[in-house]
Amino acid sequence: MKHLLKMLDLSTDEIIEILNLADQLKYELKHGIPHPHLKGKTLGMIFQKASTRTRVSFETGMYQLGGYPLFLSSNDLQIGRGEPVQDTARVLSRYLDGIMIRTFEQKEVEDLAKYGSIPIINGLTDFCHPCQVLADLMTIREFKGSFDGLKMCFIGDGNNMANSLIVGCLKVGMKVSIACPDDYQPPKEILDFAAQYGDKFDMTNSPVQAAKGADVLITDVWASMGQEGEAEKRRKAFAGYQINDELMAQANDGAMVLHCLPAHREEEITEKVFEAHANEIFEEAENRLHAQKAVMVKLMAK
Repeated sequence: MKHLLKMLDLSTDEIIEILNLADQLKYELKHGIPHPHLKGKTLGMIFQKASTRTRVSFETGMYQLGGYPLFLSSNDLQIGRGEPVQDTARVLSRYLDGIMIRTFEQKEVEDLAKYGSIPIINGLTDFCHPCQVLADLMTIREFKGSFDGLKMCFIGDGNNMANSLIVGCLKVGMKVSIACPDDYQPPKEILDFAAQYGDKFDMTNSPVQAAKGADVLITDVWASMGQEGEAEKRRKAFAGYQINDELMAQANDGAMVLHCLPAHREEEITEKVFEAHANEIFEEAENRLHAQKAVMVKLMAK
């Protein structure tokens, strides 16, 4: 494991190793046990998309590991203003020990890894969100004990979250069912991957059908960052794709609900369901810190 670019790159063993280390780091933090695995290391954090949770969790995590986070906004860099990504990658590789980037195009992340000589962490692209899904898997295992026999149901847009959840959940042995409108399905690359798992994967445009027998229900906003101009169109397309009492009645008893946040209550999820599962959702948010620390240790503690 040289980088974290997308869930497709990780083996099942690598995912489990990250989750096990995340559990250990969480335990040590809760019990006041220092773990300065990255003492003296510097992480550059490139933000071409703004974020609350990503910035705070990476900065805090790097400090807790004994290292130094350096925030770099799009205004601080020449990427997109004439300097090729390959030149930026080679320059930053001489200053930093690792880079986390949150941007739009997956190719930009891949190019940083291709031309640089330090670990690259994908903090989010339009194609995938591996850090969030590692935190989701960590949370599922915390609440359910293991992944054995579990079914994950995703309701909504076949977006970066859906892409990474499909791959991550299938790789750890879960069944996956996704409900999305026909015009908002995941890309062919993800569906081709899922097809290898036979009847462990199902895609439908019926949320009720997808939620039947689910142990974990997950959703995301209908209009992500950069899609604000399509908000009204998306509200119409996703009408009926809401996690609510009717949908929860289809799931197994004790089913949990996750949301990567921010949540738009009464759109993709009702206020009632959100608050009933707030403990799971905010534990999921906290686990971004622990999962990302595990990724940084795996990549940078050398």
